[in-house]
Amino acid sequence: MSKPVEIFTDGACRGNPGPGGWAALLRFHGHEKKMWGAKPHTTNNRMELMAAIMAFSSLTRPCNVIITTDSEYVRKGITEWLPIWKQRGWKTKTNAPVKNQDLWQQLDEVTVKHNVTWQWVKGHSGHYENDLVDELAKQAINNLQEGNPDATDNT
Repeated sequence: MSKPVEIFTDGACRGNPGPGGWAALLRFHGHEKKMWGAKPHTTNNRMELMAAIMAFSSLTRPCNVIITTDSEYVRKGITEWLPIWKQRGWKTKTNAPVKNQDLWQQLDEVTVKHNVTWQWVKGHSGHYENDLVDELAKQAINNLQEGNPDATDNT
């Protein structure tokens, strides 16, 4: 089995909703790629999802992937809730529409061709890669708020 691609993701928001940023770090065979972006009006959950979507979208072929996130919303959503939502026609158990359905569908689409292991890490706990992507997501918001659009999306 080939060595896995490691992905670390995070999202951030100033206000919820408010300006938000996302970031990802991809690592494979000693090479690293950092990605980030921002939106002027969004939510933290949308940015957490966007980080994973953009990271997986950058992969050019099917891979073994270990993805680490500090978002239980993303990890549980993709591993536990998504199959149930799809069975129910994108409705929750209370028959309400699934929030962020558009992004959940995108995440489902970009992960399906990969062999993925989802890992959770406690945020702000001294985990080097998680702290790094947290800082990148916050910097993406700073860039957006400073009116520097060229620095808000490096994908």
